[in-house]
Formats: sequence, C-alpha cells, structure tokens
Amino acid sequence: MSTLSITADYRQLGRSNLSSFPLAYGCWRFAGTDVKTAREKVEFALEMGINLFDHADVYGCDGGGEFGDAEALFGAVLKDAPHLREKMVIASKGGIVLGVPYDSSPSYLRQAVDASLQRLQIDSIDLYQIHRPDFLGHPEAVAAVLTELREEGKIKEVGVSNYTPSQFRALQAWLPFPIATRQPEFSCWNHDAIRNGILDQCMETKVTPMAWSPMAGGRIGLDTMAARADAEGHRLVQLLDTLDTIANEQSVSRSAVALAWILAHPAGVIPIIGTQRLERIKASVDAVKVKLTRTQWNAILVAAQGEPLP
Repeated sequence: MSTLSITADYRQLGRSNLSSFPLAYGCWRFAGTDVKTAREKVEFALEMGINLFDHADVYGCDGGGEFGDAEALFGAVLKDAPHLREKMVIASKGGIVLGVPYDSSPSYLRQAVDASLQRLQIDSIDLYQIHRPDFLGHPEAVAAVLTELREEGKIKEVGVSNYTPSQFRALQAWLPFPIATRQPEFSCWNHDAIRNGILDQCMETKVTPMAWSPMAGGRIGLDTMAARADAEGHRLVQLLDTLDTIANEQSVSRSAVALAWILAHPAGVIPIIGTQRLERIKASVDAVKVKLTRTQWNAILVAAQGEPLP
C-alpha cells in the first residue's frame, strides 16, 4: 500500500519568497535561561534543519517571566552570534496586551513591531502575525498599518493566528498583498481545523498553516496512567496506543508519529514544536522519516475522535 508524502523538503510560506523546514521552533517557553544555553538550543535546532523560529511579544509572561523576555533572550543570542541571522526565518506576533487583552489598532501594532525589532536586535521581522483577532479592530485599519510596516521594511510578510475563516477573509479583502500564513491549533488530538474550514481555506488561498500545540498541550507525551486521568482518558489512551503501535513498528518516538500525522495533510501544515530539550528536538525531526498509509492516518483520527468515520 502506498504511503502519504512526508519529506524534509522546505515548505513555501504562502506565495512569499520565504520557506521553512517542515517543522518550526516555537519560543513560547524559550525565556528563563542564560544566553549560552539559549544559543545551544538555537544552534541545535538549526543543525537539525529547523530554520523558522516563531516568537510573540507576550512570550515570557508564563512561568514567572516578563512580557518580551523570549524575544529579548533571542536577541541576545543573535548579538552573541550574529552570523546565525542569515540562516533563519524569524517570525513574531503582536496584538495581545495583558489586561486588555487584544489591541490591533494601528498605533499599538506600530509600537509593538518597533518594540519587537528592538528586543530581537534585527532590522526586519520576516513574518509578522496578528496573535489573536481584535473584535474592536476594523480589518481596513489593521490592513493599512500592516501594509505601511511592510512598505517601510520593518516586516516582510504577514500572517494571522487564531483567525476564523470569515475573519481571515475580512482582513485579506483590505490587504493589497496575500497573507502568507495562519496559525490554528491543530494536532491529531485537536483536529477541528480539518472540519471547520481553516485548512480548506488555506488550500483554497495558498496560505501555509502553522500548527500551534501540535502535541496537544503535552497530552501526547503522557504515560498511560496519566492519560487515563485526563477528562477524556479513555479516548486519549486509545490515541496513544495507536501512535505507539506505529512508532514501535518504525523505531521512532510517539511524538514523531503525531507530528507526521500533521505533516501528511495536503495543506502543507508546519507544526510548531515548543520543546526545550535537545533530545526531543531531534526526536521531533524524525517525523520526516515516518511512513503513514491512508489507513494508518485515518486510524489515528478514529482513535482520537473515539468513533468510526462515516
């Protein structure tokens, strides 16, 4: 039986000139360490082939840190090793303001981009994304400031995160250039994006999806006892058992199979891994070696949803 196409070939980001390894490195938990340790993680990810590093200005607040800490630490790495910049696609996000919580007004987005550039110690952000939709922001105004920032060279391409299909259409209608990427939550556990129109719209518009929480917030890494304690324990254990069967057959980790399931989707999804451990980065990259048949891909989906496909 033929297998689904999963390769290490770079994936183009939308219609832009940017391209990424099939996995991206998420910097949600990047802060909280020293520059030497941070540089080791960045260089190891690059050595494994990963070239897209996904930030947000709010990263750093979790775990006792401060707003901007992850970007600032990454900027310190680039100051320590400026030659690494040319090997990277640097993405960041803005629009979350603690206590507000969302602000995509032109004045704030301009301020946010300038602050991210300063923390990252770079001249231009390769991919700038609206982190979450601002219900009080008119897409015409959001598009206008993104266009200005792009024309000024402060950002190169634009993406969105957590947008519904209709919110995506509304913003794209006012932009004079195509949106390059969008970030939905997507994993073999949380697979709503295959049914709510998000991945269909990505294929329709040639936008590249970048999946956040591809390991389902750590659920896919749980042992059987911890999985059973989950609110959906029976279903989760079924999923983990299915992943483990395939992983054992191919001598890879469970995470590699879970990531391969995402990579096999025809929308060309790029999972954003967030591990801070070098051995897990390496295990994740093994996803491009996994061979999945259509039957296996659907078996994972059936296990995750807890009922047969119609």
